[in-house]
Amino acid sequence: MQHFISLENLNIEVIRELIEDAISFKKRNAYPNLSNHYISNLFFENSTRTKLSFEMAEKKTGMEIIYFDAESSSIKKGETLYDTVKTLNSIGVECFVIRHWEDRFYENLISKFDVPIINAGDGCGDHPTQSLLDLITIQEEFGEFRDLNVVIVGDVVHSRVAHSDAKILQRLGANISFATPEFWRDSTMTMGRYTTIDEAIPKADVVMLLRNQNERHSQQYDEGNFLSLYGLTKERASNMKAHSIIMHPAPINRGVEIDEDLIESPKSRIFTQMTNGVFARISVLNYVFNS
Repeated sequence: MQHFISLENLNIEVIRELIEDAISFKKRNAYPNLSNHYISNLFFENSTRTKLSFEMAEKKTGMEIIYFDAESSSIKKGETLYDTVKTLNSIGVECFVIRHWEDRFYENLISKFDVPIINAGDGCGDHPTQSLLDLITIQEEFGEFRDLNVVIVGDVVHSRVAHSDAKILQRLGANISFATPEFWRDSTMTMGRYTTIDEAIPKADVVMLLRNQNERHSQQYDEGNFLSLYGLTKERASNMKAHSIIMHPAPINRGVEIDEDLIESPKSRIFTQMTNGVFARISVLNYVFNS
């Protein structure tokens, strides 16, 4: 059994296998059999897509889900994450999908448990299953990553999606750039160049928008004018290449990061990403139990 905490610690061959497995599961509508395995999804931050697509993946593979609600758990009495995992493992849970507000929360767990820990998002750090579904979406569209121009637009410094995607896409040979207001630049993100959205859009094969993470902001910004200054307007989208696509991890702040009319436009792959999230997570579950 394997933990799944980041794509950074996986070699490229393994990542390509995860992508191909997910695409195969999707095409064949056939899934690995993981029945009689008990799993629990521990989400300490709000989630719709990640949490529910994990549940769908677990049900499609026949897993038994032991449901957990942070709001009604002993976390409210001061129980630590370690003790929560230890308790559920003691009663028979064999795998944990965890989203937590603390960066690298998993470091206190992976050396102490011999059951898989799957990172469903750690603070502003990493979101490996979102990255995987993004890779699947790009692979389906272009067939390869090398020399693709990917621009990541928006709240880079607070986005675990930006951190995960930029690193793995660079390793796969894509050219990365960031288009973000200066106050959301991240000096640690050195794998791509910073530019403006108006400069980047005409060159991009993939326009990857980010959600403005207002819950993590310590300073105010002009949200009312964000779209016209920094977001994907219809005018900017008209300058995209004929084959280029729009992506967004969601949830979407409609009319803030992106003009509402573009969300379900022919160039948008936003809901395709959501579909691919189920198959990405089936691929991960197969990996942690069968590799």
